[in-house]
Amino acid sequence: MGGDQGWAVWVVGLPGSGKSALARGLVRALREQGREVVHLQMDARRKDYFPNPDYSAREREQAYRMFAEEAAGLVAQGHGVIMDGAAYRVAFRQYARGLIERFAEVHVKCTLETAMAREGGRPEGLVMAGLYAGALTRKATGREVPGLGEVIGVDVPFEDNPRADFSITNDAIPKQETRRRTLAWLNAWLDGADGLKNTE
Repeated sequence: MGGDQGWAVWVVGLPGSGKSALARGLVRALREQGREVVHLQMDARRKDYFPNPDYSAREREQAYRMFAEEAAGLVAQGHGVIMDGAAYRVAFRQYARGLIERFAEVHVKCTLETAMAREGGRPEGLVMAGLYAGALTRKATGREVPGLGEVIGVDVPFEDNPRADFSITNDAIPKQETRRRTLAWLNAWLDGADGLKNTE
């Protein structure tokens, strides 16, 4: 596979928005279609970037730069890459766009209330469970929560990007429908519809 065939799609959004479930679903669907794709997860890669994290804003910025650069390296080798990471600042996504010629941003949108409800029922995994509850408790009491950095939506806002290539609001639709609509857009984009711009 030639290097000029590489591409990357960054699935972004609030914790609890469903972005990770969507990224996993897209990877499965693309592989079933016979497309070669690498699944790059920020929560997993960050543990390798910083084995002894200090959870600072500076460390997070460095991690996002390293994540974008890792994706760019894979794209340069000819891989298709699905990137899964909140990327709350537009600058993080624009940095990746500047490194990767064939790049798209997919924004999974929902209200903060929806994200909190979903995240509150999520089991412990690659990231700490109860992010929002911990952040709200810290904000109300001033007590630090061990291992909890800034939480997007509580401590720092998620920045909307008018240049996002595809946005989908999924408060009222199931994850299967979110995947179906996003996959339809993604297949068109991968098949050469570079000017495609859509919001669901």
